[in-house]
Amino acid sequence: MAERFSPSSVQIVGILNVTPDSFYDGGTHLGLKQAIHHAETLIREGADWIDIGGESTRPGSSGVSAEEELKRVLPLIRALTKKFPKIPLSIDTRKSAVAEAALDSGAQMVNDVSSLTHDPGMIEVVLKHRPFVTLMHMKGNPSTMQSLAKYKNAVNEIKSYLASRARMLIKKGFPKNKIIVDPGIGFGKTLTHNLEILYNVRKFAQAGFPVMIGASRKSFIGRILGNEKNPLDPKDRLEGSLACALWAAEQGAGYLRVHDVGATRRALKIFGAIKSKGD
Repeated sequence: MAERFSPSSVQIVGILNVTPDSFYDGGTHLGLKQAIHHAETLIREGADWIDIGGESTRPGSSGVSAEEELKRVLPLIRALTKKFPKIPLSIDTRKSAVAEAALDSGAQMVNDVSSLTHDPGMIEVVLKHRPFVTLMHMKGNPSTMQSLAKYKNAVNEIKSYLASRARMLIKKGFPKNKIIVDPGIGFGKTLTHNLEILYNVRKFAQAGFPVMIGASRKSFIGRILGNEKNPLDPKDRLEGSLACALWAAEQGAGYLRVHDVGATRRALKIFGAIKSKGD
């Protein structure tokens, strides 16, 4: 069973995209100084991890070369490792060359939206370095995933897939306690699928691995708060993101991947204070 919620039991993963085309913060933190400044803000607000991404994986994105991705992320990883040695860094990448260079430079987690399937060399890299690994569910790739959003039972299929990827790693000798699973909200899912995943976070948590939920500012929130034709803009999705974060935490999520660290931390603190009166 998943542990009962308490604010201290949830790790907040602050998102730091150094990309020109991410759906919410694309282009905002491209310069090294700007990126370091934003990392400082995330840390000050209470981030437990900083997740650095150099390639957008939003729906319809086509990807970039490993060389371009490395150019974007390595200077930042090296700078943050030196300036904030106690704050663990995660590299959000599908590429083994990027993952290995990031781990060599100080990153402690590989967050792979393809669950280590995009690049055959990724498994070898994580077996060699043994970082924390987040295995995420996605159908197809970012350019095709939304056209593949078809399931007989989304929760059961996603849960089974993630368990099989985790078992594969464990059989190869990877430590179970370093595996995190992410059902991949928004990655090859409809609005209904996303809501089903959130409603059933506890089922994913009961599989024996910590669950990461990344619902922050995503389009399904915009469609609920607006409508299908005119979704609310990402900049206006904070309240919806916080609602998702609180629900996920209550249902047993161990990690929340968010853009708004301070607001999420404060919301969790209030939620925890209220819940403590019923314990």
